Amino acid sequence: MIQPSPHLNSPSPQRFPVVIVGAGPAGLTVGNILRAAGVDCLVLETGTREFIERRPRAGVIEEWAVRGLELRGLAGNLLERAERHTACEFRFDGERYRFSYQELTGSHHWVYPQPLLVTDLVREYADVRGGEIRFGVRDVRLHGLDGGRPSVSYVGAETGRRETVACDFVAGCDGARGVTRASLAPERARVARHDYGIGWLALLAEAPPSGDCVLFGCHPDGFAGQMPRSPGVTRYYLQCPPGDDPDHWPHERVWAELRRRLGAAGAEPLTEGRLIEKRVLDMHDHVTEPMASGRLFLAGDAAHLVAPIAAKGMNLALHDAFLLGDALAARLTRGDDSGLAGYSRECLRRVWDYQEFSQWLSELYHGGAAGDPFRAGTTLARLRRLFSSPAAAAAFAEQYLGTAARY
Repeated sequence: MIQPSPHLNSPSPQRFPVVIVGAGPAGLTVGNILRAAGVDCLVLETGTREFIERRPRAGVIEEWAVRGLELRGLAGNLLERAERHTACEFRFDGERYRFSYQELTGSHHWVYPQPLLVTDLVREYADVRGGEIRFGVRDVRLHGLDGGRPSVSYVGAETGRRETVACDFVAGCDGARGVTRASLAPERARVARHDYGIGWLALLAEAPPSGDCVLFGCHPDGFAGQMPRSPGVTRYYLQCPPGDDPDHWPHERVWAELRRRLGAAGAEPLTEGRLIEKRVLDMHDHVTEPMASGRLFLAGDAAHLVAPIAAKGMNLALHDAFLLGDALAARLTRGDDSGLAGYSRECLRRVWDYQEFSQWLSELYHGGAAGDPFRAGTTLARLRRLFSSPAAAAAFAEQYLGTAARY
């Protein structure tokens, strides 16, 4: 039985089979899988525990990902507290079009804000499964990744001294701007990039959702979206120029644009509330391949960034983490290298499928506002086809829910 660790950040041996850089959903899931297999590991995180448990991020989790968490004993609170979403609604050409994907497929989405999932995962890892985690570290560096004796060094939060930890493998789960992706030798990894040339004003409002599902407003003046997060908090998005200043969007302008772009015949009026977050996201993607080099394996945003257009980022991070955690456990407990050998290939099949869907969906959301009459016409044709062709509806639902039989 795994005993809980009595003191986080307490002194411990400076060698672990696996060092995990980053305490987001990917890193904590890998850590939990390893602890369940009896493998010691160390998680290094630059933020504090309070910070990672409150950092606002995504909230839509696909059903297969929830089942993967459940299989590993990590979905208890989620299954009790998350909301199930069975439909979404498109608003275009002044009308409302409900897309009931559960009726079509039998599958649904879960809405569970990422801070809640991270809170669950860090508690399970550190307080229940006895995993070692060190918060507030600085200047993380990776060493010897190509040899048989890699190590990770960092400056400790409490001591201010550089500490070095020897390991067998490093799991890079520290996001798109983290040190692990930057540690890949350029000649060994290709980074493919795509810039959509648009921005989204990301808003968090202290207001109940206006409707019972996700809303997509495809308007000639730009996209607008509503993503419920909880009974009293709602995420909104407004298309804007890339690099726009959030201060250009005062309360009155935000709600006027949301009302206009999400307006449709018979729609309920939006419930306004205080804006507690307001930032501009530039829509771009990147994919690093392969996702491994020597003793370093990347997962989540450290390996691939997908714009929030299709709400796929956290799902891809969990998919990577399931594969990486299982592969590392197999290697360290049974000497089975097959999972690690095929890790990058297996991850990238789903990664590229989700990237393609994000690109397709971007045209659906933004094509009508491009100022090009031809793109506006083809975008409207795509939208209408979703609600007139069963084949088109089935294809959209499969990609939206991530339920393809094989990637």
